[in-house]
Amino acid sequence: MISEDSVYKIGQLGKPHGYRGEITFSFTTDVWDRVEADYLILMLDGILVPFFLEEYRFRSEHTALLRFEGLDTIEALQDIIGAEVYFPYSLTPEDDEADYTWQYFEGFQVVDEEAGNLGRVHRVDDTTQNVLFELENGTLLPAAEDFIREIDHEQRILHMHLPEGLVGLNIEH
Repeated sequence: MISEDSVYKIGQLGKPHGYRGEITFSFTTDVWDRVEADYLILMLDGILVPFFLEEYRFRSEHTALLRFEGLDTIEALQDIIGAEVYFPYSLTPEDDEADYTWQYFEGFQVVDEEAGNLGRVHRVDDTTQNVLFELENGTLLPAAEDFIREIDHEQRILHMHLPEGLVGLNIEH
């Protein structure tokens, strides 16, 4: 069974395209193409399931058409329409940092140079221009490259230097 801690979200499937079993894929990173992955992982009914790629072609900078093995008709694609697509941390090259999406850091432990261990990134809020890490305890932190000092990919720790006073700031809604 694939653990949610071992993958990060890279996009979402759309609608079938044509009649040959292709489906649209909107992605935030093309890491799956750069490492020539044989499979992608889809979230179906709360379970992460690997699907092997038969072929794919790019339509734009952030859209591709995929064909999965064994899913060669529009009817066969019905169960995966709209599925979130994930990629394994283990297949992501460490020297690929410039192309990570903020979602890559979900599940990482955040350690501030001054305050120490702040908690684990539960989710990333990228609905506004200012992207935020939401920690498991509800704390919101700015996801900004300027604050990141080191990334420990193996231990999944994000070392940060946050502005003074930000860590203790608690805003009531």
